[in-house]
Amino acid sequence: MNDPIVLSVFSTTPLELVSFLLAMLTVVLDIRLVHWAWLFAIASSATYAVVFYGARLYGDMGLQWVFIATSAWGWYQWLRGRGTDTGLRVSRLSVAGRWWALAAWAAGFVLLSLFLKSYTDTDVPYIDGFLTAGSLVGQVLLARKKIENWHVWIVVDLLYVGLYVYKNLMLTAVLYALFVVLAWVGLRAWNRRPDVVAA
Repeated sequence: MNDPIVLSVFSTTPLELVSFLLAMLTVVLDIRLVHWAWLFAIASSATYAVVFYGARLYGDMGLQWVFIATSAWGWYQWLRGRGTDTGLRVSRLSVAGRWWALAAWAAGFVLLSLFLKSYTDTDVPYIDGFLTAGSLVGQVLLARKKIENWHVWIVVDLLYVGLYVYKNLMLTAVLYALFVVLAWVGLRAWNRRPDVVAA
């Protein structure tokens, strides 16, 4: 039990542990298309904002506040997104939609990286900017029930594992490793749905 990695995981703060549990519950409910996932997403984002502030991950901290706003919007979309009581159905992006998502990610990366490098004391402005921009794209796609959200999360979550290990947020690194698996499960589950629409 003297392994430093094991000790780091178990020396996590109570707030990081609460954030971990709320985030896990959120993704499990997302996969099952349960709209209450958005409530737990809001709670998880609020607690993780504090955790990331302490780790000087300002892009991730700011992202949590954006997640709170987009979670409220996503909750509405899932319930009333088509202007009816049935809400949105799972769908795929068009080819143009995929290009727009990639362009938004690239533009967000450039803008956020420049901001973080110029106006904060973060030591990881580029990866923080890249993953923050990708997370925003993934969140919007999830709110619109686009299957491609899971592709984005797989890429983002894989890279986040390395970032959080570097920042010694070991429990959060474990969480994001689990997120990779859950994103894969979500992708397969949504792809298998018989009611998926083209766009």
